[in-house]
Amino acid sequence: MSESSARRLAASVLAAGAIVSAAALPAMAQDRDEDRRQRPGVEISAVQANSPGPDTRSNRSLNREWIEITNSHRRAVNLDGWTLRDRDGNRYRFHDVRLAGRATVRIHTGVGRDTRTDLYMDRRDYIWDDRSDTATLRNDRGHTVDTESWGRGGHHRG
Repeated sequence: MSESSARRLAASVLAAGAIVSAAALPAMAQDRDEDRRQRPGVEISAVQANSPGPDTRSNRSLNREWIEITNSHRRAVNLDGWTLRDRDGNRYRFHDVRLAGRATVRIHTGVGRDTRTDLYMDRRDYIWDDRSDTATLRNDRGHTVDTESWGRGGHHRG
């Protein structure tokens, strides 16, 4: 092979590599965007299904049963219309709730006054089964954002 042919071949290989790289860059950026969208930014971060002490059905006891929701993103998330459900279909709907970036809100079963860090279902009976249950968080479109299960074979996160 002559020197000029070798140079042309090398230039062709480099040009082809540049085209393949340029085509791959948008695909890699798109993959990163999809990963960012699929990563759970809002999740069920803690559950206390069994309130400490005797189950007296007092408001204090009911409010010691709770679920925590955490927003791990920097930006706030509007939870208006989102729902939190147990396996039996009991539902809590978020109204006018904006969860700040990197913040957590605790949803108590009993009656109370909502704040930035604590929300209340205003129930008069326990929701979460101590032995086995599943909490499901859905967005305002009805899509499951996160689930947390406990009991029957151990702790499961979905």
